[in-house]
Amino acid sequence: MNSTNVNTPPGFVLTEAELQKISALIYHRAGIVLNQQKHDMVYNRLARRLRQLGLRSFTAYLNLLESDPASSEWQNFINALTTNLTSFFREAYHFPVLAEHARSRARQNNYSVWCTAASTGEEACSIAITLNEALGQSLSGPRVLATDIDTEVLEKAARGIYRHSDIQALTPEQKRAWFLRGTGAQREQVKVKPALLSSIQYQQLNLLSPEWRVPAPFDAIFCRNVMIYFDQHTQHQLLRRFAKMLKPGGLLFVGHSENFSNMNGPFRLRGQSVYCLAQER
Repeated sequence: MNSTNVNTPPGFVLTEAELQKISALIYHRAGIVLNQQKHDMVYNRLARRLRQLGLRSFTAYLNLLESDPASSEWQNFINALTTNLTSFFREAYHFPVLAEHARSRARQNNYSVWCTAASTGEEACSIAITLNEALGQSLSGPRVLATDIDTEVLEKAARGIYRHSDIQALTPEQKRAWFLRGTGAQREQVKVKPALLSSIQYQQLNLLSPEWRVPAPFDAIFCRNVMIYFDQHTQHQLLRRFAKMLKPGGLLFVGHSENFSNMNGPFRLRGQSVYCLAQER
């Protein structure tokens, strides 16, 4: 029997079988776990794509995807189903920890951070501001590698343009130091200054890829509010891989609702949703 929802707009029907197929495909491609409660979200996001392509059903869209495993449409599929919630200095208690850790390693002069779910760039900018304030501006290139599976949000991040209201969490000094206020019709917008953008390298990356082409090892990795979308098996795999990407004594920052203390893995809890490698490798 077809599964419909009273809130579903007219035009398409997303059946239970189609939702299950979509869930299997996004899990295989991106590790994201969807359930029946995500019906409306899946419908709304993919229905836009169906209209753009002139398709009449979700089955037609699934057939299009599966007809070519290398099709560029797969990236549009992933982009549509990726959740991007972020803000400047979100979960602010992490950044003093990062600053202290960076200062403790200042003599190394090559402190680097991997932001694994950069979204539209607010988290990467927050990390870069913290490092620049703690260590001074880098003279040797980007300190922050910022990756995401979603190519659309990375394009926005690289432009570095935000609403003025987006930077309200910053101090007046930070706003003056790192952002340019627009004028005229752009008065309500701000642009990240080149000095800050130059300390961030944006790159598309799927955490499920068998190979991560990243400049490891890092002093710290931010993977916040990402693992909640993965099952426990995938979480275990990622934690083991992150451990190999960190320098001895490196830190892993996760989201406030993510807890891996009960996992028999390479990390030990150091602070509020901050983990450290259990021992040097």
